[in-house]
Amino acid sequence: MRTQSSATGSAPIAVIAQRDQRALGTGMAALGVASFSLTFPATAWGLESFGAWSLVAVRSVVAALVAGGCLLALRVRLPERRHLPGLAVVGLGVVLGFPMLTTLALRTSTTAHAAVVVGLLPLTTAVCSALRTGHRPSRRFWLAAVAGAAAVLAFTIGQSGGALTAADGYLFAALLVCAAGYTEGGRLARRMPGWQVIAWALVLCLPVGVPTAVVALAHEPVRLTGHGVVGLLWVAVGSQFLGLVVWYRGMAAIGIPRASQLQLAQPLLTLVWSALLLGEHFTAAAPVTAVAVLVCIAVTQRS
Repeated sequence: MRTQSSATGSAPIAVIAQRDQRALGTGMAALGVASFSLTFPATAWGLESFGAWSLVAVRSVVAALVAGGCLLALRVRLPERRHLPGLAVVGLGVVLGFPMLTTLALRTSTTAHAAVVVGLLPLTTAVCSALRTGHRPSRRFWLAAVAGAAAVLAFTIGQSGGALTAADGYLFAALLVCAAGYTEGGRLARRMPGWQVIAWALVLCLPVGVPTAVVALAHEPVRLTGHGVVGLLWVAVGSQFLGLVVWYRGMAAIGIPRASQLQLAQPLLTLVWSALLLGEHFTAAAPVTAVAVLVCIAVTQRS
């Protein structure tokens, strides 16, 4: 009887612990989304002082120095050799590919138009995750994900006047490489601390970032302004390192598909920051889209 009572009593505790872990993971993933929502406005600020190649290279170097300092201070061991290919995918997709492609796009595109790629990213990440890990979310999950992505896509395209630009090629390419990086990073975060995933990916990219920064700074003009410096520091430390630390930790706790759906709210947050920081305007369709996105997020979280 005592053994049975003990087993029965431990079950609710395990359920509560699992719920607490899921709540913590959701909160950390949401914090990462909030950080990412400032990336495009901060990049627009950074482009006031730096060329596109200079901005991306310098941000990766600054972020790598911060990450490397943390690794040295905590005396973290080198990653295992079997993790290196995955870290390379994270580095190429998240550290180099996505920032470079979106920065090139933002030279001719507004942040509202660039938010299209973020609206499609959750769905692309879920598909990439299913292909990579063999996980098969439910039909309700997919219907809600597609509906949310469609709502965000319609809203962001409407804000940009409904016209496709030459920057769309950069944006869709960025979408693919980022989804691959998110998927691989989420998988690695189940085997090593999430902050170490992005930290090592940043450090591994230093041999590319440093020479690229030297060459880019020598060929592109630099006009330092307050906005430009703040924008650079945010995309380097806030988006590139700290944001990805909590994002990968959240993905490891609640799963890649579920965490990716939280990003459906990111384009709307980006539009708010764009209005406040850049003076861009959007229509009254924002509240309607926000409600639709929140409903889709709720459905995916319960699927």
